[in-house]
Amino acid sequence: MGFMYHISEICEVSSKRKSKKHKTMQTVEIKVKMDCDGCERKVRNAVSSMKGVKSVEINRKDSRVTVSGYVEKSKVLKKVEKTGKKAEIWPYVKYNLVSNPYAVGVYDKKAPSGYVKIDPQVLQIPNTPSEIFTSMFSDENPNACSIM
Repeated sequence: MGFMYHISEICEVSSKRKSKKHKTMQTVEIKVKMDCDGCERKVRNAVSSMKGVKSVEINRKDSRVTVSGYVEKSKVLKKVEKTGKKAEIWPYVKYNLVSNPYAVGVYDKKAPSGYVKIDPQVLQIPNTPSEIFTSMFSDENPNACSIM
């Protein structure tokens, strides 16, 4: 996908050739319950055999499979489910990225340590610009606006 690819696209004479849809490089995280080395090996072999996969990382303690490459989430998920394991897209986010990790529906006892469930209502990162600007001109803050 470098210089030669660009030149070949420019110099292409025949319009019969199908244009290939290029997939973007992405990382897919999937939650899969694995109990033993055999389960881990089965999942690793299934995902590694997919076209476009560059690396596979498995964390059995967190029940997480991380796949990097030119792949689609849905295809990776289906491939893992074909091994007979229950799989889902990784439903957790790091604890420090959530403004209120103990909100209703966010805290999950089954989540690995340091993670909470993804919830769009509480996914706002603390100290984001919108939060800073709203507190800057607040009536409760005596140092909010020194111009007035």
